[in-house]
Amino acid sequence: MALKCGIVGLPNVGKSTLFNCLSNAKAQSANFPFCTIEPNIGTISVPDPRLEKLESLVNPERVVPTTMEIVDIAGLVKGASKGEGLGNQFLANIRETDAILHVLRCFDDGNIIHVDGRVDPVSDKEIIDIELQLKDLETIEKKISSLSRVIKSGDKDAVKENELSFKIKEGLEKGLSVRGLDFTEEEFEIIQKFQLITSKPVMYVCNVDESSVKTGNNHVDAVRKAVEHEKAEVLVIGAKIEADITELETYDERQLFLDELGLEEPGVNRLIRSAYYLLNLQTYFTAGVKEVRAWTIRKGMTAPQAAGVIHSDFEKGFIRAEVMKYNDFTTLGTEAAVKEAGKFKVEGKEYVVEDGDLMHFRFNV
Repeated sequence: MALKCGIVGLPNVGKSTLFNCLSNAKAQSANFPFCTIEPNIGTISVPDPRLEKLESLVNPERVVPTTMEIVDIAGLVKGASKGEGLGNQFLANIRETDAILHVLRCFDDGNIIHVDGRVDPVSDKEIIDIELQLKDLETIEKKISSLSRVIKSGDKDAVKENELSFKIKEGLEKGLSVRGLDFTEEEFEIIQKFQLITSKPVMYVCNVDESSVKTGNNHVDAVRKAVEHEKAEVLVIGAKIEADITELETYDERQLFLDELGLEEPGVNRLIRSAYYLLNLQTYFTAGVKEVRAWTIRKGMTAPQAAGVIHSDFEKGFIRAEVMKYNDFTTLGTEAAVKEAGKFKVEGKEYVVEDGDLMHFRFNV
């Protein structure tokens, strides 16, 4: 599943530093690979301790984690919606992503110049929000114009789209992003087709100094208050610390450094996992002596759809899925023990896959 998270932010907020940390496999795990597709796009492995546990039980020839794409998008400035700076490139790139990681500068450092001459993450957030909202307003006005010709024919779908478009236009004119407006799940599915930038899910990444990594600071508190209505996650991370971690050569050195800071794991690990869930993704596993592998699926996928992620033939010829729960397998230790305990399940086409399921598919093409 080629789903992308775009890292956005004003210039000099630590966005590129964070991307570079994500692009260094040492920050995650010695076994998790990183590959660069383009200079500003990286495919990164999603850290998952469950893989290590499965590896210890199954002893496979190889372990393959699930992955996601992170895009480092050009810094935005005021007027981007009108093409100022790299505005057009920025907006084109962000439109192609599935979720947004909005990096905010929440640290004071006189040596790093802020584009507006002061540190105010809430104001920084609003600058980008306004530019994206203005672009969406332009898009929705074009949509309303095109729908005006169709609804005259009495097309029910067009009438509904027009109703939603006017609600979106009203919200944007009030300075509200589409994701913050009140829509039903069914309505939001229709809106997704409009390709509006502010309808994408967002996570705010507060870049702080070393002393604020564990508890945050006043800047972080201000961000949390400002985004309360958005129901968005606010994640605190120290990009400079993450950069220091990537400089260390061995796993033991990195762990010692984390221990000294009172941290359990690198912040980028938390960031990657949070971004994964932001994309509404989950993981199921296949486990055998040849390979233990994590597979990415969207939440709510059925067993045949999950099988299709491995190969389209698996979905077309799906017969059944043999399923073990991760906790059952790791507690009992073997497939035989899971069967003996009556926890080995055979599921059909209607089964909705759960995060962490261990699955084996039977199919016939």
